[in-house]
Amino acid sequence: MKFKSRSDIFFQSILYGACLLLLYVLYVNLFLVAIELISYIMLAVLLPVIIFILGLLHGTSYELSTSFFSYKAAFLRGKIPLENIQELIVGETMWVGFKPATARNGIIIKYNKGREIYISPDSNETFVKKIIELNPQINIVDSK
Repeated sequence: MKFKSRSDIFFQSILYGACLLLLYVLYVNLFLVAIELISYIMLAVLLPVIIFILGLLHGTSYELSTSFFSYKAAFLRGKIPLENIQELIVGETMWVGFKPATARNGIIIKYNKGREIYISPDSNETFVKKIIELNPQINIVDSK
C-alpha cells in the first residue's frame, strides 16, 4: 500500500521561502550584477538545491509491502524490514534526525535497536492499521 506524505503550511512556508530566497540570490547574481565565474558556480550549486527542496515537497511518499517499509523523498530512498521495527510513536514531531517528512505530528518509527526515522503519511491512523496488519508485534505509542 502506498502513502503520500502529508504537507502542512509550516513546512511549506519554510521550504518555499528557502526556494524563493535562493531564486532571488540567483536572479541578483545573473541579471543585476556583472556575470562572472562566481555567478555560474552559484547557479551550479543553488539550482540543484532548489530542485532537491521541491522534490522533497512534491515527491515524498511511503510504501508498505508484506515485508518492507519503503520511503522516498527526492533522491533519498530506503527500506526497513518490518521485522526490525519495534515501535511507532504516533502524533509526535521529531525536529532533529532523519526525516523524510513534510508535516508535523507524524510518526516516529523506531527500528534496529536505537535507530529512528520520522514520517508524515496522509493519515497516521490508516498507516498504523496497515502496518499492524502486516506485523502485529510492533508496539504503538500514542503521544496525544
